[in-house]
Amino acid sequence: MSELGAEIAIDLPFDAAIEAVTQALADNGFGVISRVDMDKAFREKLGADFRRYAILGACNPKLALKAVTARPEVGLLLPCNVTVEARGDGALVRIIDAGNMMQAAGLGEEPAIAELAADAGERLSRVAEALRAL
Repeated sequence: MSELGAEIAIDLPFDAAIEAVTQALADNGFGVISRVDMDKAFREKLGADFRRYAILGACNPKLALKAVTARPEVGLLLPCNVTVEARGDGALVRIIDAGNMMQAAGLGEEPAIAELAADAGERLSRVAEALRAL
């Protein structure tokens, strides 16, 4: 675990890893509301080859609504990002640490935001644990 979030190496090919991550997120109240395939963007925009690498925007609508109601600028930090990248025969998943993200933005001391970040953090920790168990 780095300050940015958790890293989980999983022994699944890239596409299966995306499915596993999406399911683990769903099991913990998050939907994937966006997906950016960086490898495709690099190829199309720059002509550069890059390993398969996706950024998934994970959102729990109830938590997001509470957060942007309390502090509208929190929307700049949403959704919670999860990356999946191809690594050899497997994949590496990185999951943002919601609490550290809010602290870095100077919002972690506000009680309503701290509570929401803690809730999101607990849920994302369960996602990480589910992926480690694969």
